[in-house]
Amino acid sequence: MLGDPLMQRALVAALLVGVTAPVIGTYLVQRRLSLLGDGIGHVALTGVALGWLVGSLSGLVPVDALAIPGAVVAAVVGAVVIELVRERGRTSGDVALALLFYGGIAGGVLLISQAGGTSANLMGYLFGSISTVTWADLGLTVALTAIVLVVGVGLRAALFAVSQDEEFARAAGLPVRALNLAIAVVAALTVTVAMRVVGLLLVSALMIVPVAAAQLVTASFRRTMSLAMVVGAVVCVTGLAITYWHDVSPGATIVVLAIAVYGVVALVGPAVRRRRAEASDPHPAVDDDVQLVGGER
Repeated sequence: MLGDPLMQRALVAALLVGVTAPVIGTYLVQRRLSLLGDGIGHVALTGVALGWLVGSLSGLVPVDALAIPGAVVAAVVGAVVIELVRERGRTSGDVALALLFYGGIAGGVLLISQAGGTSANLMGYLFGSISTVTWADLGLTVALTAIVLVVGVGLRAALFAVSQDEEFARAAGLPVRALNLAIAVVAALTVTVAMRVVGLLLVSALMIVPVAAAQLVTASFRRTMSLAMVVGAVVCVTGLAITYWHDVSPGATIVVLAIAVYGVVALVGPAVRRRRAEASDPHPAVDDDVQLVGGER
């Protein structure tokens, strides 16, 4: 498997996605915006179709060469718009996400037909098509991953403060609007990074499920993010390895593995935490379930 150039590219892409997606997913869970990735994914579909249309009209590049750049632009614009709508409170968050869901799918189907394609051409982007990853795609994935990690990990303390309590962050002098927009933009980049691996319809699961599993056994924000990154990387690489020997969808396999990990942790996690607490203090006087590590919960 490791000697196959196709699998080499696929494994690198899967590892990058597995590490990156839970980073922004940790902030989305903290902000109770777990479905934002789905909304951005639907908008990115419109960007994919727009890239097809531009390539078809120009005649200078293959029709699908601009699909990923189009998805990046559309996802970033959609994420910024939804954040501005949320900030100004002109409509509720669920209504804004619904607009993204329906508008993104409708726009993608409409534009792909104008580009001379069919809805079948969108299936690889909807559910993942890691076998089509080229070296150019991998290079773009590496660049986007670097941006996500620099922002998501490098600004973790400030982004956590905004995600936890905007009023406190504003009183502390943090640029709340800029940080909120940074989370939205990084979420959009994460969606486009994971598009080839798990697909636009399943990317939100890879962003959220590892975080949900990590939260069951950790008590700090920093540890939750770190463990979620490990879980994401393991399920992505394992899921891809399974698809090498069995003809199943890589994206669906990865998501099912992530959910299975969550199920196992949900069963054994509470018992492990109780035993650990009893071993450290057999007669606790107070509930010490929440810790502050480096200013993060």
